[in-house]
Amino acid sequence: MDPLTISGFQSHIRGKYYEADVARGTARTWLCLSEEFGELARALLKNNDRANLEEEFADVVAWLCTLANINDVDLSAAIAKKYLGDDAPTGIK
Repeated sequence: MDPLTISGFQSHIRGKYYEADVARGTARTWLCLSEEFGELARALLKNNDRANLEEEFADVVAWLCTLANINDVDLSAAIAKKYLGDDAPTGIK
């Protein structure tokens, strides 16, 4: 298996789910992502089920890619622009 990249994963999500994602729209997709954040929070609080924790992290990334796809945002480019350039934030606020 080739190494996973943000761009490659976003492209995979687009190829597999784009039509359904566009039909769902931004607002409903945001709700799905929000639900996944909640599931990740619960998994983090439990801290005893590694497999579930990994699944929830993966779900959050997948739904974030979906939201980016239907809003025409290249996550890899956006991340590079914000965090890899000379003006990258020095810390999280």
